[in-house]
Amino acid sequence: MTTPTSGALVLFSGGQDSTTCVAWALQRYERVETIGFDYGQRHAIEMTVRPAVLAQIRAQSADWARKLGEDHVIDLSLIGKISDTALTSNVEIAMLENGLPNTFVPGRNLLFMMVAATLAYRRGLDVLVGGMCETDFSGYPDCRDDTMKALQVTLNLGMATRLKVETPLMWIDKADSWALAESLGGSALVDLIRTGTHTCYLGERGALHDWGYGCGTCPACALRANGYAQYRQRKISGVTNDA
Repeated sequence: MTTPTSGALVLFSGGQDSTTCVAWALQRYERVETIGFDYGQRHAIEMTVRPAVLAQIRAQSADWARKLGEDHVIDLSLIGKISDTALTSNVEIAMLENGLPNTFVPGRNLLFMMVAATLAYRRGLDVLVGGMCETDFSGYPDCRDDTMKALQVTLNLGMATRLKVETPLMWIDKADSWALAESLGGSALVDLIRTGTHTCYLGERGALHDWGYGCGTCPACALRANGYAQYRQRKISGVTNDA
């Protein structure tokens, strides 16, 4: 249901989850803007595909084209300068002694949300939308629901606002994320996500798999590929899950 009095700012990386979140927001809010962050990420190709993905989203629906407003790109290269991870340097992806993969960038989502809240304040937007998920993820603590709820409280206390943080993918798996995209934009949106977005941690876009571009072996590709296979199997079996 559209909420005409609300405007949303979507954290949009150019990947599968955030593209689904853009469509989700466009179905609910009369005004939607997007924000992306250049933080020295190894898979910087995601920043390259963003404009084309947004253009294709606009082309899918006149209503979406009307609602989808300005895109903002923020330089957060300081993250790459102060972190030592597999997403910000050319090192092999591995598990650390603390049980987290070295693709975890400490503080990244916290800083993303804080900067997005600052921009939303200036732009008169009262909803932040992020693709965080703790059902089917790599274990990042800044993707958890408790983190997002605590952050919402902190942002509102610190800015004297009533900003709402929405995470529509929090409790669904990757198969249901594909199904959610289909429910929002049909096969056209699913095809856009498959062929237009970028999720691979290594920035590989040489081969187009049935689930999209990627190396096929990094954790992000594995999650996406497994989710797509389950999504296709559920469709064949006639099984649907409410997202």
